[in-house]
Amino acid sequence: MRMRKLHTPCRSGQKRRGIDPHRVQLWPRGRGMVRKQPRRRKFPRAALVLLLLIVAGCTFAAWLTPYEVSVMDGQAISLAPCLAHPLGTDSLGRDLLAMLLYGGRLSLYIGLLSALLSSLLALVYGAISGLAPGALDALLMRFCELLMSLPSLILVLFLQAVWGKPTPTSIAMVLALTSWMTLAKLVRSIRESDYILSAKIMGADFTYLLQKHLLPNLISPAMFMVVSSFGQAIIAETTLSFLGLGLPVSQVSWGSLLSLSKNALLSNQWWMILLPGLVLVTTLVCITELGEYARARNNRLQSNL
Repeated sequence: MRMRKLHTPCRSGQKRRGIDPHRVQLWPRGRGMVRKQPRRRKFPRAALVLLLLIVAGCTFAAWLTPYEVSVMDGQAISLAPCLAHPLGTDSLGRDLLAMLLYGGRLSLYIGLLSALLSSLLALVYGAISGLAPGALDALLMRFCELLMSLPSLILVLFLQAVWGKPTPTSIAMVLALTSWMTLAKLVRSIRESDYILSAKIMGADFTYLLQKHLLPNLISPAMFMVVSSFGQAIIAETTLSFLGLGLPVSQVSWGSLLSLSKNALLSNQWWMILLPGLVLVTTLVCITELGEYARARNNRLQSNL
């Protein structure tokens, strides 16, 4: 069925709304409806501002609260939010605001370090696999698919048992070693690109392909994967701490705070459940919004090539 385009002079109202009348396309004859170009996804400024406020609060926790995480007040056990303790206290008399701010440091540190390490490992592994000969490429991809077929929780428990006593750095490295496979397969998929094949035919070596072709075309998808890995690492750390397999009790994180919700639920301490969960969900939603914007922008750039 033939399609026809509408060619009309551009009106001032259309200019203000950012509509190009020369790109407006009509439905097939007889329907009388106009289909416009899809709107671009706006940059999530609110999500970025909220995330920066949370990061700044965790960074400057010493200036925002006079309490320390290790200080236990026997006279302020299980207090509801009040003037002295704006977010209340736990069953040991520790201030919840201080625990959220100082605990956020560990959770954000684990998430950021895990995302950076997994992205770096995936970029190197995927680039080597994508530029390797056929037999080596098949072997590397079968190993990657073998790791993806295993449950991630079992891999995390195995590697953490091999590593020893859990620390923030060890948990971040274990999470990185179990979450790099998806991005590696994405990097390797560039192997079939026409410009890679053309460069190989012209005699380009590995260093030239990596600098001139792979890295420039991987910046946008890599940014999306880094942001997504950041949120997934925070969720994984929270899950491990909730199950009692993460950081020790002496080191407070958002996951260890949520692990206290089991006892808080029985003692009707609603602030110990609602407030840490609200902070964690807000952080993850902000990260997800930024990741979705990076994904949409990457798809738009690729569709324009």
